[in-house]
Amino acid sequence: MPAPKKALRRTLSVTSAALTALAVLSPAALAAPDPSKSPTPTPPASMSTMGGARLGKPGTQVDLAGGAPVLPKDITARSWIVADAESGDVLAAHNAHWRLAPASTLKMLFADTLLPKWPKTTEHKVEVSDLAGIGAGSSLVGVKEEETYSVHDLWLGVFLRSGNDAVHVLSAMNGGVDKTVADMNEHAEELQALDTNVVSPDGYDAPHQVSSAYDLTLFARSGLQKKDFREYASTVRAKFPGQTEKDKKGKTTRKPFEIQNTNRLLAGDSDMDVYPGIAGVKNGNTTNAGATFTGVAERNGKVLLVTVMNPAKDEHNEVYKETARLFDWGFAAAGKAQPVGELVRPRSAAQASPGPDASGEAGGTGKSAAGTGPVAGATASDGSGGVGIAAGVTAGVLVLLAGGAFLVNRKWPLPDLVRRRTRP
Repeated sequence: MPAPKKALRRTLSVTSAALTALAVLSPAALAAPDPSKSPTPTPPASMSTMGGARLGKPGTQVDLAGGAPVLPKDITARSWIVADAESGDVLAAHNAHWRLAPASTLKMLFADTLLPKWPKTTEHKVEVSDLAGIGAGSSLVGVKEEETYSVHDLWLGVFLRSGNDAVHVLSAMNGGVDKTVADMNEHAEELQALDTNVVSPDGYDAPHQVSSAYDLTLFARSGLQKKDFREYASTVRAKFPGQTEKDKKGKTTRKPFEIQNTNRLLAGDSDMDVYPGIAGVKNGNTTNAGATFTGVAERNGKVLLVTVMNPAKDEHNEVYKETARLFDWGFAAAGKAQPVGELVRPRSAAQASPGPDASGEAGGTGKSAAGTGPVAGATASDGSGGVGIAAGVTAGVLVLLAGGAFLVNRKWPLPDLVRRRTRP
């Protein structure tokens, strides 16, 4: 396809998705300033009260009864939340429902929505049109036109490299960007993540594309019910298929190359050690959103979720440093701080009944998880110790809710390998 036509096609694809998302917004919302572009210096006076009245109030919400330690003073994020992943108790929050640009943390919703669609062994040959609409400057894993990839490969590209190219290929397999955006918005509503409006499935900046620390935490909690989601989110490094090459004799080869997770609490960095007990989940960074991150970690049998959005402090890896400090506080405060709200369950929780597939695996297995032990992680397939996870925490109470398996008060099998791994 000639370059001008390809550029026009990409522009039309993004415009179509934006118009589809804008069509569901009320006239009042359209008339209001777009928080995804230039959020006000202070949060709105009135925000959603989903999960509790205190979560709708601006500023920090915490109850330090019972001798809980004080919150760290050097947290500069516009919005953040610390929650018990299993009980759903919100231990502390700051502007939890402030609607802000989410960046690639929105890929958690993308994955939670599309992971069950195909078995990971499904293969797809990439067409030129599959890669249309990718925003300039996007993070890419290196998907190439006319090459064939497994769904497993593509999900590794999404989770490890935050590859917008992998997102667009999976979206094309799902019927296109517009359908995927609609599916994601529908799933967000089912999860009662009502601060969220999806315009682009990869989290790339788009008008009126917003979420909140509260909603991102809901996405992570829902995604972590799925075994494959847990495995991908905890993968440190893996092999990704390269481009097919032909030598002078006509022999073709396709060598893989290594990709590493950009989550610095999981993979470490020059100024950061791996956070003890970290098991994912997803990071992001765009012009409108700044740095965003949602993480899950386990310590002494307690599993916490922390989301941090847009730290004001402009230092290297600041979003991870603030997340680590909030994790430290949360583990110290567990059992002492009184909850200030809760992570709500999906709408379908109103009528509890077993779902058709409780396996939580991508593509499903048709087997029920009821009465089983912890879901065992796969062993590493590339020898790096970064593709599979091991079951490190025993199973607790399993509650199956309508529309699928949603684990409540469950000891998730978080990656024991991650807890033992030294920094790469």
